[in-house]
Amino acid sequence: MQFVLGVVSHASVVKMLEQHLEDMYATSPPESVHALDLNELKQDDIRFWTLWEADRLCGCGAIKRLSPEHGELKSMRVANYYRQRGIGERILHHLQADAAQNGMTRLSLETGSMGFFLPARRLYQKFGFAECAPFGRYQNDPNSVFMTKRL
Repeated sequence: MQFVLGVVSHASVVKMLEQHLEDMYATSPPESVHALDLNELKQDDIRFWTLWEADRLCGCGAIKRLSPEHGELKSMRVANYYRQRGIGERILHHLQADAAQNGMTRLSLETGSMGFFLPARRLYQKFGFAECAPFGRYQNDPNSVFMTKRL
């Protein structure tokens, strides 16, 4: 498997990100959806990573730089075929290492509070993320859980 930086426009990636947004809007009220679209993932303050097995997309994830020392995890997604195979852990580990290598000392994230997001919250907790107050431009929202970790 190989990580690739910045491949947002590949057809497989576009399809995965469209599915990601569909799931977010199907699960959360529109005002509580904070997932980034394709154009937002191409911004200079975003490092977007994909994980591939040969030519098959396994998953993706991004880091949005909030400040020189603080990043936010965005667009974490594992392809359906690769779920329950440790791919989410592999992507999260890679994103943390990338953030640290780029001078960040803290990573935070927002995820949903509904049962749909429980596997994601468990993954983040397993990697040492703890619930925190809203950060950046986020506001308190009963549909959101905010988490952070010092690297």
